[in-house]
Amino acid sequence: MKVNIGNTVVKGARPDKQSRCAHYHKKEDIIAIQFFCCGDFFCCYKCHEQICDHPPLQWPKDQWNQKAILCGACGYKLTIQEYLQCNYSCPVCKALYNPACQHHYHLYFQT
Repeated sequence: MKVNIGNTVVKGARPDKQSRCAHYHKKEDIIAIQFFCCGDFFCCYKCHEQICDHPPLQWPKDQWNQKAILCGACGYKLTIQEYLQCNYSCPVCKALYNPACQHHYHLYFQT
């Protein structure tokens, strides 16, 4: 399934209008991630696994200036570096992000 957040299409398992999905649906689960492997935005890595026929690839450190994180509250796209330094809130609308997402950073970003 897909949802449009601003002008960005986000794919996922039952995505809502703020990018929550069947896997992660707490109030603060409002970011979507553009996957390095295919360039598509997904609600989470589990949604990518469910929908895609290829393995995910991590964003290389030298690409962390790419706007690959979408705030589901306002539609602002953050660079990866900006997201990693935002202290779990959107720099534009101040919506809170789930701090537990940091446990999955190794799936998305090279360390």
